[in-house]
Amino acid sequence: MVYFFVQAELDLEKGLEMRKWVLSGILASEETYLSHLEALLLPMKPLKAAATTSQPVLTVQQIETIFFKVPELYEIHKEFYDGLLPRVQQWSHHQSVGDLFQKQASQLGVYRAFVDNYELAVETAEKCCQANTQFAEISENLKVRSTKECKDQTAKYSLETLLYKPVDRVTRSTLVLHDLLKHTPSSHPDHPLLQDALRISQNFLSSINEESTPRRQSMTVKKGENRQLLKDSFMVELVEGARKLRHVFLFTDLLLCAKLKKQIGGKSQQYDCKWYIPLSDLTFQAAEETEPLSIPQVPDEELDAIKIKISSLRSEVQREKRANKGSKVIDRLRKKLSEQESLLLLTSPNMALRVHNRNGKSYMFLISSDYERAEWKDMIREQQKKCFKAFSLTSMELQMLTNSCVKLQTVHHIPLTINKEEDESPGLHGFLNVIIHSASGLKQSLNLYCTLEVDSFGFFVNKAKTRVYRYTTEPKWNEEFEIELEGSQTLRLLCYEKSYNKTKTNKEDVESTDRIIGKGQIPLDPQMLQGKDWQRTVIPMNGIEVKLSMKFTSREFSLKRMPSCKQVGVFGVKISTVTKRERSKVPYIVRQCLEEIERRGMEEVGIYRVSGVATDIQALKNAFDTNKDLGPPSLFFKGEEGKRMDGQMDEGWIASANLWVHVEREGCVLRAMLLSDYSSSRFYLCVPAGAPPSAAAGMF
Repeated sequence: MVYFFVQAELDLEKGLEMRKWVLSGILASEETYLSHLEALLLPMKPLKAAATTSQPVLTVQQIETIFFKVPELYEIHKEFYDGLLPRVQQWSHHQSVGDLFQKQASQLGVYRAFVDNYELAVETAEKCCQANTQFAEISENLKVRSTKECKDQTAKYSLETLLYKPVDRVTRSTLVLHDLLKHTPSSHPDHPLLQDALRISQNFLSSINEESTPRRQSMTVKKGENRQLLKDSFMVELVEGARKLRHVFLFTDLLLCAKLKKQIGGKSQQYDCKWYIPLSDLTFQAAEETEPLSIPQVPDEELDAIKIKISSLRSEVQREKRANKGSKVIDRLRKKLSEQESLLLLTSPNMALRVHNRNGKSYMFLISSDYERAEWKDMIREQQKKCFKAFSLTSMELQMLTNSCVKLQTVHHIPLTINKEEDESPGLHGFLNVIIHSASGLKQSLNLYCTLEVDSFGFFVNKAKTRVYRYTTEPKWNEEFEIELEGSQTLRLLCYEKSYNKTKTNKEDVESTDRIIGKGQIPLDPQMLQGKDWQRTVIPMNGIEVKLSMKFTSREFSLKRMPSCKQVGVFGVKISTVTKRERSKVPYIVRQCLEEIERRGMEEVGIYRVSGVATDIQALKNAFDTNKDLGPPSLFFKGEEGKRMDGQMDEGWIASANLWVHVEREGCVLRAMLLSDYSSSRFYLCVPAGAPPSAAAGMF
């Protein structure tokens, strides 16, 4: 009883410390935002003064339109910052800040006016830049003062970039309130005030989203037609065996692939068109219609090494920020982080999306998510039904269209965490247990299975797959999966009809002939998942409903390993105890799984990537604990104290992987165990929980 009381007190103390950390982040973000608003206000005063002279740069009306409500926004956030700063500096766990957030939420009407005027402000600024070179020069070189963390730097921004900051702020403020409320105990006086502020913010955000038309920005083309942007995204293109990062734009009548040029000397973004295909000439190539693919593969261990570097660099950046080191050190680390994240973004995708121009060449994109691949295909096919006539663009028209992409783009940054704002939600880190129960609403009997995707390191990846439920309208899988989350914010589910066509030619794209009959996604809300109970939900998709249950375990809690209460089993028992009982140098479970992976490991798809069914794994654990001949070695080691392998130990395991002679391998494994001091239970095989039974054996 005393233990649980003390643990509760420690958890409360940790939560209150996190509250201070969140508020410190909000302060830093507010300081940056105020510097952006100041940069907008700086040219406004001289422009107003010049407007009454004989040589005005802009008229009074143009100035009021472009800078509409910016002074009011500055005053609101300056008052908020000045009120929050002393409270954080004189911090105690009883400190109250909820009144500041509640007051700020009550002033969202100013943001309403700004957002309603935003498009007119940008349009007016663009026209003024075209008409007046002096204003064009001013609008491209607005200086933003350095913050406390970046004392030696002065950044330059364009007017359009800074005008977008308040629009973006509306969404980020709601996310920040979510995080702050999460770490505020329900007994704290701030809790009801923050709840009220969050309710106001969410209602405001919902009303903005409902009233604003979908962002389908357009440009006028000849003959009075209207070309609209439907979708854009950064994607990897495979060009003569090399991976290239591209920005792809889908317009109402064509698909355009562009390369983002490097920005030099503070110049604004520019694109270089690589190719385009009119939708009337575009077809998708199926795997069976083409020669087998040759996609250059990057070994899993190299991808894991990149992820480890990224995690390490992120920690270093945060550590340097807390230590208030100079901006040069942080900038150097951020540059390394950007390089590693860009490398991961380029090397990870292996799922082909092939498009073909009936009049010429074929192109191939590599995507990590079947959900996104289906979205692109569905949107293009839907647009092709509108029967656009064939056409071609002149070089001048193509240049104008490419230039317009800078203004029309909806995805402004390469999907790297380095490009996220500091106050943006970091996502969930830990393990998500998901039970896929059943599906309903099917019109005919089909062979069905589901897959799960989550976002990780800036892109979505497939994490789990159910077994095929044969010929039914009401599949009942009831399969549980444990998925590792690495900054994840969204869970996606896809439902497939299994094809048993034997003519597949592309081993890397084995699911390409399986038909997606539905897809859906849900946000991974930290507040909804913070309890210990299972959360049931339903994902609707194309008339089908799939029932799920979810439970989240944070990274900190998941690393706590509890020893087994029984000494006769295998899992949670010290290695020294198991080997002594078995009178063997290497535990029986390890030998069994080594034999299993050598027998059929090469035939398993996604052996390290796709999670195994948690219920099956538990059954295997129980079988091994009762002396049956099967079981996963990863969980045997996960039952230990949970410490990672050190560098010396790694070398032992890697060396054993290269030995194919049974006797030599056994000796090498034994030496690796000795290096890890297995008699003191100080080693942990780094294999995700829920991996297939043979996954850990692949480490040897």
